[in-house]
Amino acid sequence: MSRNLRKIYTVSELTSEIKSLLEESFPFVWISGEISNLSTPVSGHYYFTLKDENAHIRAVMFRGQNRKLKFMLEDGLSIIGLGRINLYAPRGTYQIIFEYIEPKGIGALQLAFEKLKIRLSEEGLFDDKYKTPLPFLPNKICVITSPTGAVIHDIIDIINRRFYNISIEIIPVKVQGDGAIPEIVSAFDIVNKLAESDGSAEVVILARGGGSIEDLAAFNSEEVARAVFASKIPVVSAIGHETDYTISDFVADLRAPTPSAAAELVVPLKNELKNRCDEMFKNLIARIYNNIERLNSILKEMNTRLVDPRKNIQDFRLRIDDYINRLLKSIYNVINRWRDQLMWMTKSLYATSPYKHIDNLSVTLKRLNYNLLSYIDIYIQNRRSITIVLASRLNDLSPVAILDRGYSITRTIPDAVVVRDPKIVNLGQDLEVMLSKGSLICRVEGKS
Repeated sequence: MSRNLRKIYTVSELTSEIKSLLEESFPFVWISGEISNLSTPVSGHYYFTLKDENAHIRAVMFRGQNRKLKFMLEDGLSIIGLGRINLYAPRGTYQIIFEYIEPKGIGALQLAFEKLKIRLSEEGLFDDKYKTPLPFLPNKICVITSPTGAVIHDIIDIINRRFYNISIEIIPVKVQGDGAIPEIVSAFDIVNKLAESDGSAEVVILARGGGSIEDLAAFNSEEVARAVFASKIPVVSAIGHETDYTISDFVADLRAPTPSAAAELVVPLKNELKNRCDEMFKNLIARIYNNIERLNSILKEMNTRLVDPRKNIQDFRLRIDDYINRLLKSIYNVINRWRDQLMWMTKSLYATSPYKHIDNLSVTLKRLNYNLLSYIDIYIQNRRSITIVLASRLNDLSPVAILDRGYSITRTIPDAVVVRDPKIVNLGQDLEVMLSKGSLICRVEGKS
């Protein structure tokens, strides 16, 4: 074949042709496989390998699509996804870029429900120690639900039938679809703030009717679960029918099988309470009368056994007069004894007056003071003589006195090292010659 008839591709050209062929032939494909080698760098993208028994392909799912996932990717998970084929030219490898992924064999919402349930359970959000008991008779009931559904009407009807004048506050929210989760979370914030301000709300009913798992998705979200857990007011979760279970049911302080059952759980029957109060009042009156009769009987019995108190009073008066006389005699005796003792001590004190001792001690003090001053003066004279001798010796040893006799001290500049040997200086080096009345800066012209 002639050289001019051959088509010679560069690597870039061939890669570009393959890239166009792949991406045009497979714009979007559904593919299933098992995830392996999953990694998530700081960019937030998912990189992994999708494989089956005989082959594998590199895959990526960018952060924008990651946010729509209802479950977490992990190694070994079988998935079904929609993606487009892409060839990465710098490496010459092809990969699939996923736009949508769902678990294979189980719905994404159900898988997300199970995973979130396990994670929150491990964190302790379902523990009984965090459950708050409901008040027996709440002052006000807050209901978080849709204002347009049949649920709110059922709750109001049942509460009014059981306790017709109890206060009900409705916090309207969306219970499914976009915006439902933030509205429910915001509703719990509102209820708790109102409770802190006026303290009236004492129980919250979170309610909605039945539906599919997609319809109940808001109540299976982590945001709503944490809002229910963080509520300072007891929460009754009444979501769906009796067989429906949501994450909110596990986190709430009490789960009601239906919204109507929730209304019955939070409010007692007023007529029953009134009947109980009437019965208790009758029992209380009967017990009071019985107790009064019993006390009257005891009083009558004691009255027959009691002696006339006037006789005892006369005896006590005589006894008191006797005690007073004896007490007065004792007091007089004590006073006389103390008076005699005081007079004796006064005479003794006058006999041993301290003025005599003061005169003798004054003479002794003057003599000791004179002797002390004499000793101090002699000691100072001796110390002064010794100081003069030491000062004279110190002056003889002072280098300043040596300089006064005509000597000098030679030091290097700038190190100020005293020159004792001409070997340590160089010709032309500047030296400082210290004299008695100043110093000279000299230069070395010669050494000997």
